[in-house]
Amino acid sequence: MNAKNIDALNIFLILISLVVAYYLPFELFLFSYAVLGPLHYATEISWLDKKKYFVHTKKWVMLFLLFCILISIPSLLTLPYLNHINEIAFFKKLGISISKYKNNIVLITFLLSIGLIYIQKVKTLIIYLLFCIAIANFILTQFTFSVIMVGIFLPTIIHVYVFALLFMIFGTMGSKNKFGSIAIGLMILCPFVIAFLNINADSYLFSTTIQEYYVASGMVNLNYSISNLFNDVNSSQFHLISSSGIKIQIFIAFCYTYHYLNWFSKTSIIGWNRNISKTRIAIILIIWSSSVFLYWYDYKVGLSALFFLSMLHVFLEFPLNITTIKAIIKRVVLPAKTQEIIVKTVTKNTFTLLMI
Repeated sequence: MNAKNIDALNIFLILISLVVAYYLPFELFLFSYAVLGPLHYATEISWLDKKKYFVHTKKWVMLFLLFCILISIPSLLTLPYLNHINEIAFFKKLGISISKYKNNIVLITFLLSIGLIYIQKVKTLIIYLLFCIAIANFILTQFTFSVIMVGIFLPTIIHVYVFALLFMIFGTMGSKNKFGSIAIGLMILCPFVIAFLNINADSYLFSTTIQEYYVASGMVNLNYSISNLFNDVNSSQFHLISSSGIKIQIFIAFCYTYHYLNWFSKTSIIGWNRNISKTRIAIILIIWSSSVFLYWYDYKVGLSALFFLSMLHVFLEFPLNITTIKAIIKRVVLPAKTQEIIVKTVTKNTFTLLMI
């Protein structure tokens, strides 16, 4: 398919994702997260690996893997066969400590991604990593809202909606493809359409199992945070099954579903399936089929087991996110040469100060 046909397809995918999310907000999210999600994680990580994660020094990405293992420990300890380990005092304290500093790890990873794009020298990267640790701690302790932005919004809505929208904008820039522009316009318009929907919460019937699985996913924190952002409600005032609660869930289900469908619809453009070995294809299919089986066997077990893979693909995508923002700024705000001079000057002066 050419770019024009793919963008036309994406207009349809946006509309169908929105319509299904309207009728089945919780069911659609749970299905997309369990079936489309793992295949997206595996194929994107494979593609990012071939692209050397869009950084100068690929081996530094091992830190992302380490960080992801750390923040996944509390989730993995909830697995049925590891419950007895979770009762041991050391592991219980370890899980609490990791949960306490999870947001710091996420922000450090994001800040480190910026450095890995611009910096090549090992000594400079080590200094920059220490700088990231200090800055992350300062931001998260001094600015309350940053905790919500980093810990809740960055790995979820910002990842599946904001960054996806930026990818679409970058892909359409410089082209005269009207379907691409229409798709971007629809993507921007969808939250407003959802906000003005006339929702009768009583008409939405959800089984106890569906509600239990959704609560177990931990996404309720996202629902509450979005509600609190616009309505300034406390936890006791927020109701998941309410008019505003359903609207928020429609938005979440739409974002996740279209995020996954957008990735697969643009396979011929992104090229994650090109020059891929049979061994890698087999690994991807094993990971995907095993993940879907776990969700089918016990959705809660699937959530705990797949948390690592979900967060890993978010972390590994950070350099690509930064690269996309950088490319858009180059095209829209500043001429390439001007921006390059500014970046070099700021980077040089920053590390001169750090060395003093």
